[in-house]
Amino acid sequence: MAGIAEVARRAGVSKATASRALTGRGYVAEDTRARVQSAAAALGYVASTNAASLVTGRTHTIGLVMPRISQWFFAEVLEGVQEELLRRGWDLTLYDAKPGTPTRAAIFNTFLGRKRFDGLIAVGIEPDDHEVERLIAVGKPVVSIGGFDGGISAVTIDDADAAWRATEHLIELGHRKIVFVGGIQEGAGTQPLSEVQRVRGYRSAMGEAGMAELARHVPSTVSMPGGYAAAVDLLGDSRQRPSAIVGVCDEVAIGTIIAARRLGIHVPADLSVVGIDDHEHADMFSLTTLKQRPREQARIAVEMLMEHIEGDDVQPRRVCEPARLVVRSSTGPLLSRDLASAGLSPRSRLTT
Repeated sequence: MAGIAEVARRAGVSKATASRALTGRGYVAEDTRARVQSAAAALGYVASTNAASLVTGRTHTIGLVMPRISQWFFAEVLEGVQEELLRRGWDLTLYDAKPGTPTRAAIFNTFLGRKRFDGLIAVGIEPDDHEVERLIAVGKPVVSIGGFDGGISAVTIDDADAAWRATEHLIELGHRKIVFVGGIQEGAGTQPLSEVQRVRGYRSAMGEAGMAELARHVPSTVSMPGGYAAAVDLLGDSRQRPSAIVGVCDEVAIGTIIAARRLGIHVPADLSVVGIDDHEHADMFSLTTLKQRPREQARIAVEMLMEHIEGDDVQPRRVCEPARLVVRSSTGPLLSRDLASAGLSPRSRLTT
Protein backbone atom coordinates (compact mmCIF):
# COMPACT_ATOMS: atom_id res chain seq x y z
CA MET A 1 0.00 0.00 0.00
CA ALA A 2 1.29 3.47 -0.88
CA GLY A 3 2.60 5.76 1.85
CA ILE A 4 2.42 9.51 2.32
CA ALA A 5 5.88 9.92 0.73
CA GLU A 6 4.71 8.32 -2.53
CA VAL A 7 1.59 10.50 -2.55
CA ALA A 8 3.73 13.62 -2.03
CA ARG A 9 6.15 12.57 -4.79
CA ARG A 10 3.33 11.94 -7.27
CA ALA A 11 1.67 15.26 -6.45
CA GLY A 12 4.95 17.16 -6.53
CA VAL A 13 4.71 18.50 -2.99
CA SER A 14 6.40 17.95 0.35
CA LYS A 15 5.22 15.25 2.78
CA ALA A 16 4.05 17.99 5.18
CA THR A 17 1.94 19.62 2.49
CA ALA A 18 0.50 16.26 1.46
CA SER A 19 -0.38 15.53 5.07
CA ARG A 20 -2.11 18.89 5.53
CA ALA A 21 -4.04 18.41 2.28
CA LEU A 22 -5.31 14.99 3.32
CA THR A 23 -6.09 15.75 6.98
CA GLY A 24 -7.57 19.21 6.42
CA ARG A 25 -5.30 20.65 9.12
CA GLY A 26 -3.48 23.80 8.10
CA TYR A 27 -3.74 25.93 4.99
CA VAL A 28 -3.28 24.35 1.56
CA ALA A 29 -4.26 25.98 -1.72
CA GLU A 30 -7.33 24.39 -3.23
CA ASP A 31 -5.60 23.34 -6.47
CA THR A 32 -2.79 21.75 -4.42
CA ARG A 33 -5.27 19.96 -2.19
CA ALA A 34 -7.08 18.61 -5.26
CA ARG A 35 -3.78 17.44 -6.79
CA VAL A 36 -2.80 15.62 -3.56
CA GLN A 37 -6.20 14.01 -3.19
CA SER A 38 -6.08 12.88 -6.81
CA ALA A 39 -2.65 11.35 -6.25
CA ALA A 40 -3.83 9.59 -3.09
CA ALA A 41 -6.83 8.15 -4.91
CA ALA A 42 -4.70 6.96 -7.82
CA LEU A 43 -2.26 5.23 -5.46
CA GLY A 44 -4.96 3.79 -3.21
CA TYR A 45 -3.56 5.64 -0.21
CA VAL A 46 -5.50 5.33 3.06
CA ALA A 47 -4.45 7.55 5.95
CA SER A 48 -3.58 5.73 9.16
CA THR A 49 -5.58 7.15 12.04
CA ASN A 50 -3.21 5.43 14.48
CA ALA A 51 -0.23 7.20 12.98
CA ALA A 52 -2.08 10.50 12.91
CA SER A 53 -3.12 10.15 16.53
CA LEU A 54 0.51 9.78 17.59
CA VAL A 55 1.17 13.20 16.09
CA THR A 56 -2.05 15.04 16.88
CA GLY A 57 -3.24 13.18 19.98
CA ARG A 58 -6.57 12.59 18.24
CA THR A 59 -8.29 9.46 17.04
CA HIS A 60 -10.51 11.11 14.42
CA THR A 61 -13.32 8.99 15.85
CA ILE A 62 -16.62 10.10 17.38
CA GLY A 63 -18.52 8.03 19.95
CA LEU A 64 -22.30 7.77 19.56
CA VAL A 65 -24.42 6.64 22.52
CA MET A 66 -28.13 5.88 22.09
CA PRO A 67 -30.68 3.79 24.04
CA ARG A 68 -31.87 1.80 21.03
CA ILE A 69 -31.18 1.57 17.32
CA SER A 70 -34.32 -0.21 16.06
CA GLN A 71 -36.65 2.78 16.48
CA TRP A 72 -37.00 5.00 13.41
CA PHE A 73 -35.77 8.22 15.02
CA PHE A 74 -32.56 6.65 16.34
CA ALA A 75 -31.87 4.81 13.08
CA GLU A 76 -32.25 8.08 11.17
CA VAL A 77 -29.89 9.88 13.56
CA LEU A 78 -27.34 7.07 13.29
CA GLU A 79 -27.35 7.24 9.50
CA GLY A 80 -27.20 11.03 9.58
CA VAL A 81 -24.23 11.11 11.96
CA GLN A 82 -22.39 8.45 9.97
CA GLU A 83 -23.00 10.25 6.68
CA GLU A 84 -21.67 13.55 8.04
CA LEU A 85 -18.63 11.94 9.66
CA LEU A 86 -17.73 10.00 6.53
CA ARG A 87 -17.98 13.22 4.54
CA ARG A 88 -15.43 14.70 6.93
CA GLY A 89 -13.21 11.60 6.89
CA TRP A 90 -13.94 10.67 10.50
CA ASP A 91 -14.79 7.30 12.05
CA LEU A 92 -17.72 6.30 14.28
CA THR A 93 -17.95 4.07 17.35
CA LEU A 94 -21.53 3.11 18.30
CA TYR A 95 -22.61 2.33 21.87
CA ASP A 96 -26.09 0.77 22.15
CA ALA A 97 -26.94 1.68 25.77
CA LYS A 98 -30.33 0.12 26.47
CA PRO A 99 -31.69 1.39 29.82
CA GLY A 100 -31.43 -0.95 32.78
CA THR A 101 -29.11 -3.46 31.09
CA PRO A 102 -25.64 -4.73 32.11
CA THR A 103 -24.44 -3.56 28.69
CA ARG A 104 -25.36 0.04 29.52
CA ALA A 105 -23.57 -0.15 32.86
CA ALA A 106 -20.45 -1.51 31.15
CA ILE A 107 -20.55 1.26 28.54
CA PHE A 108 -20.68 4.04 31.14
CA ASN A 109 -18.37 2.42 33.69
CA THR A 110 -15.72 0.99 31.38
CA PHE A 111 -15.87 1.60 27.65
CA LEU A 112 -16.39 5.38 27.67
CA GLY A 113 -13.44 5.68 30.03
CA ARG A 114 -11.12 4.20 27.43
CA LYS A 115 -11.52 7.43 25.46
CA ARG A 116 -11.22 5.86 22.03
CA PHE A 117 -12.85 8.94 20.54
CA ASP A 118 -12.35 12.69 20.35
CA GLY A 119 -15.94 13.61 21.22
CA LEU A 120 -19.25 12.05 22.09
CA ILE A 121 -22.82 12.47 20.80
CA ALA A 122 -25.51 11.31 23.24
CA VAL A 123 -28.87 10.66 21.57
CA GLY A 124 -32.07 10.58 23.60
CA ILE A 125 -30.46 9.23 26.77
CA GLU A 126 -31.58 10.20 30.26
CA PRO A 127 -28.51 9.50 32.38
CA ASP A 128 -28.80 9.08 36.13
CA ASP A 129 -26.45 10.99 38.45
CA HIS A 130 -23.76 8.30 38.24
CA GLU A 131 -23.88 8.25 34.45
CA VAL A 132 -23.66 12.04 34.27
CA GLU A 133 -20.53 11.85 36.42
CA ARG A 134 -19.06 9.28 34.07
CA LEU A 135 -19.78 11.45 31.03
CA ILE A 136 -18.08 14.41 32.68
CA ALA A 137 -15.14 12.26 33.78
CA VAL A 138 -14.45 11.25 30.18
CA GLY A 139 -13.11 14.76 29.66
CA LYS A 140 -14.14 14.91 26.01
CA PRO A 141 -16.64 17.29 24.33
CA VAL A 142 -20.23 16.02 24.47
CA VAL A 143 -23.23 17.09 22.39
CA SER A 144 -26.78 15.89 23.00
CA ILE A 145 -29.52 15.18 20.47
CA GLY A 146 -32.84 15.24 22.28
CA GLY A 147 -32.94 14.08 25.86
CA PHE A 148 -30.94 15.89 28.51
CA ASP A 149 -28.73 18.90 27.92
CA GLY A 150 -26.86 19.08 31.25
CA GLY A 151 -25.30 22.41 30.34
CA ILE A 152 -23.76 20.99 27.16
CA SER A 153 -24.46 21.82 23.54
CA ALA A 154 -27.67 20.23 22.34
CA VAL A 155 -29.97 20.03 19.33
CA THR A 156 -33.60 19.00 19.62
CA ILE A 157 -37.15 19.93 18.72
CA ASP A 158 -39.53 21.65 21.12
CA ASP A 159 -41.27 18.43 22.19
CA ALA A 160 -43.81 20.18 24.42
CA ASP A 161 -44.78 22.56 21.63
CA ALA A 162 -45.07 19.70 19.11
CA ALA A 163 -47.49 17.79 21.37
CA TRP A 164 -49.37 21.01 22.18
CA ARG A 165 -49.87 21.74 18.48
CA ALA A 166 -50.91 18.14 17.76
CA THR A 167 -53.52 18.34 20.53
CA GLU A 168 -54.65 21.81 19.52
CA HIS A 169 -55.18 20.56 15.96
CA LEU A 170 -57.64 17.97 17.30
CA ILE A 171 -59.35 20.50 19.58
CA GLU A 172 -59.88 22.84 16.64
CA LEU A 173 -61.58 19.94 14.83
CA GLY A 174 -64.10 19.76 17.67
CA HIS A 175 -62.70 16.84 19.67
CA ARG A 176 -63.00 16.70 23.46
CA LYS A 177 -62.25 13.10 24.36
CA ILE A 178 -58.59 13.18 23.37
CA VAL A 179 -56.21 10.58 24.83
CA PHE A 180 -52.41 10.64 24.77
CA VAL A 181 -50.92 7.21 24.04
CA GLY A 182 -47.33 6.07 24.52
CA GLY A 183 -44.38 6.22 26.87
CA ILE A 184 -44.02 4.86 30.37
CA GLN A 185 -46.38 5.61 33.23
CA GLU A 186 -45.87 9.14 34.52
CA GLY A 187 -43.78 9.10 37.69
CA ALA A 188 -42.65 5.50 37.16
CA GLY A 189 -38.89 5.23 36.77
CA THR A 190 -36.69 7.33 34.52
CA GLN A 191 -38.86 8.73 31.77
CA PRO A 192 -37.11 10.10 28.66
CA LEU A 193 -37.24 13.89 28.65
CA SER A 194 -38.82 13.97 25.19
CA GLU A 195 -41.72 11.84 26.45
CA VAL A 196 -42.10 13.98 29.59
CA GLN A 197 -42.23 17.13 27.46
CA ARG A 198 -44.72 15.66 25.00
CA VAL A 199 -47.11 14.57 27.75
CA ARG A 200 -46.70 18.01 29.29
CA GLY A 201 -47.53 19.73 25.99
CA TYR A 202 -50.64 17.58 25.57
CA ARG A 203 -51.86 18.34 29.10
CA SER A 204 -51.14 22.03 28.59
CA ALA A 205 -53.29 22.16 25.44
CA MET A 206 -56.11 20.29 27.16
CA GLY A 207 -55.90 22.63 30.15
CA GLU A 208 -55.92 25.78 28.05
CA ALA A 209 -59.07 24.49 26.30
CA GLY A 210 -60.76 23.99 29.68
CA MET A 211 -60.58 20.21 29.40
CA ALA A 212 -57.91 19.35 31.95
CA GLU A 213 -60.23 16.90 33.69
CA LEU A 214 -60.62 14.97 30.42
CA ALA A 215 -56.86 14.55 29.89
CA ARG A 216 -55.73 10.93 29.98
CA HIS A 217 -52.37 9.29 29.36
CA VAL A 218 -52.31 5.61 28.36
CA PRO A 219 -48.76 4.20 28.66
CA SER A 220 -47.23 1.87 26.08
CA THR A 221 -43.86 0.87 24.77
CA VAL A 222 -42.66 3.32 22.13
CA SER A 223 -43.16 1.12 19.08
CA MET A 224 -45.85 0.08 16.57
CA PRO A 225 -46.64 -3.13 18.51
CA GLY A 226 -46.76 -1.11 21.74
CA GLY A 227 -49.17 1.42 20.26
CA TYR A 228 -51.25 -1.38 18.77
CA ALA A 229 -51.57 -3.24 22.10
CA ALA A 230 -52.47 -0.09 24.04
CA ALA A 231 -55.02 0.97 21.41
CA VAL A 232 -56.72 -2.45 21.35
CA ASP A 233 -57.41 -2.14 25.08
CA LEU A 234 -58.36 1.53 24.86
CA LEU A 235 -60.64 1.28 21.83
CA GLY A 236 -62.16 -2.06 22.73
CA ASP A 237 -64.38 -0.45 25.39
CA SER A 238 -66.97 1.57 23.47
CA ARG A 239 -68.12 3.30 26.67
CA GLN A 240 -64.72 4.87 27.26
CA ARG A 241 -63.61 5.16 23.64
CA PRO A 242 -62.04 8.54 22.75
CA SER A 243 -62.77 10.37 19.53
CA ALA A 244 -59.11 11.28 19.02
CA ILE A 245 -55.64 10.08 20.00
CA VAL A 246 -52.26 11.80 20.15
CA GLY A 247 -49.41 9.31 19.78
CA VAL A 248 -46.14 10.01 21.59
CA CYS A 249 -44.54 9.30 18.20
CA ASP A 250 -45.60 8.16 14.75
CA GLU A 251 -44.82 4.51 15.45
CA VAL A 252 -47.31 4.47 18.33
CA ALA A 253 -49.83 6.41 16.20
CA ILE A 254 -49.48 3.94 13.31
CA GLY A 255 -49.97 1.04 15.71
CA THR A 256 -53.14 2.79 16.89
CA ILE A 257 -54.46 3.10 13.32
CA ILE A 258 -53.83 -0.61 12.69
CA ALA A 259 -55.69 -1.49 15.91
CA ALA A 260 -58.62 0.74 14.96
CA ARG A 261 -58.92 -0.85 11.52
CA ARG A 262 -58.95 -4.36 13.00
CA LEU A 263 -61.66 -3.33 15.45
CA GLY A 264 -63.78 -1.92 12.62
CA ILE A 265 -63.28 1.68 13.77
CA HIS A 266 -62.96 4.04 10.82
CA VAL A 267 -60.18 6.63 10.73
CA PRO A 268 -60.95 9.53 10.74
CA ALA A 269 -64.74 9.15 10.65
CA ASP A 270 -64.84 7.44 14.07
CA LEU A 271 -61.37 8.21 15.37
CA SER A 272 -58.78 10.88 14.57
CA VAL A 273 -55.11 10.04 15.13
CA VAL A 274 -52.08 12.33 15.10
CA GLY A 275 -48.42 11.52 15.70
CA ILE A 276 -45.06 13.26 16.07
CA ASP A 277 -42.01 12.61 13.82
CA ASP A 278 -43.11 12.15 10.17
CA HIS A 279 -41.88 8.57 10.13
CA GLU A 280 -41.04 7.04 6.74
CA HIS A 281 -44.39 5.16 6.89
CA ALA A 282 -46.46 8.17 7.93
CA ASP A 283 -47.53 9.05 4.41
CA MET A 284 -48.44 5.42 3.64
CA PHE A 285 -50.87 5.46 6.59
CA SER A 286 -52.03 9.01 5.73
CA LEU A 287 -50.97 10.03 9.23
CA THR A 288 -51.27 13.63 10.34
CA THR A 289 -48.08 14.41 12.22
CA LEU A 290 -45.61 17.00 13.49
CA LYS A 291 -42.59 16.63 11.21
CA GLN A 292 -39.07 16.66 12.62
CA ARG A 293 -35.80 16.10 10.74
CA PRO A 294 -33.51 13.69 12.65
CA ARG A 295 -30.88 13.63 9.91
CA GLU A 296 -30.60 17.42 10.02
CA GLN A 297 -30.34 17.25 13.81
CA ALA A 298 -27.51 14.74 13.34
CA ARG A 299 -25.70 17.05 10.93
CA ILE A 300 -25.99 20.00 13.32
CA ALA A 301 -24.81 17.87 16.25
CA VAL A 302 -21.68 16.78 14.37
CA GLU A 303 -21.01 20.39 13.37
CA MET A 304 -21.33 21.58 16.98
CA LEU A 305 -19.13 18.75 18.27
CA MET A 306 -16.40 19.62 15.76
CA GLU A 307 -16.53 23.23 16.96
CA HIS A 308 -15.88 22.04 20.52
CA ILE A 309 -13.10 19.69 19.43
CA GLU A 310 -11.34 22.39 17.42
CA GLY A 311 -11.79 25.26 19.89
CA ASP A 312 -10.96 25.54 23.58
CA ASP A 313 -13.32 28.39 24.45
CA VAL A 314 -16.45 27.40 22.51
CA GLN A 315 -19.50 28.05 24.67
CA PRO A 316 -22.34 25.50 24.83
CA ARG A 317 -25.31 26.38 22.66
CA ARG A 318 -28.74 24.88 22.10
CA VAL A 319 -30.38 24.57 18.69
CA CYS A 320 -34.15 23.99 18.68
CA GLU A 321 -35.38 22.69 15.33
CA PRO A 322 -39.02 23.63 14.61
CA ALA A 323 -41.57 20.85 14.06
CA ARG A 324 -44.04 21.46 11.21
CA LEU A 325 -47.66 20.26 11.22
CA VAL A 326 -48.34 17.98 8.25
CA VAL A 327 -52.09 17.37 7.87
CA ARG A 328 -53.11 14.15 6.17
CA SER A 329 -56.34 12.15 6.29
CA SER A 330 -55.97 10.47 9.71
CA THR A 331 -57.61 13.49 11.34
CA GLY A 332 -61.01 15.02 10.67
CA PRO A 333 -63.79 17.01 12.35
CA LEU A 334 -65.93 15.42 15.02
CA LEU A 335 -69.12 14.19 13.33
CA SER A 336 -72.51 15.67 14.22
CA ARG A 337 -73.63 12.52 16.05
CA ASP A 338 -70.55 12.69 18.27
CA LEU A 339 -71.09 16.37 18.98
CA ALA A 340 -74.70 15.65 19.91
CA SER A 341 -73.67 12.90 22.32
CA ALA A 342 -71.30 15.40 23.93
CA GLY A 343 -74.14 17.93 24.28
CA LEU A 344 -72.74 20.30 21.65
CA SER A 345 -74.12 21.69 18.41
CA PRO A 346 -72.18 21.02 15.19
CA ARG A 347 -71.09 24.67 15.00
CA SER A 348 -70.23 25.18 18.65
CA ARG A 349 -66.72 26.28 19.57
CA LEU A 350 -65.21 24.54 22.57
CA THR A 351 -64.91 27.01 25.42
CA THR A 352 -65.24 24.67 28.40
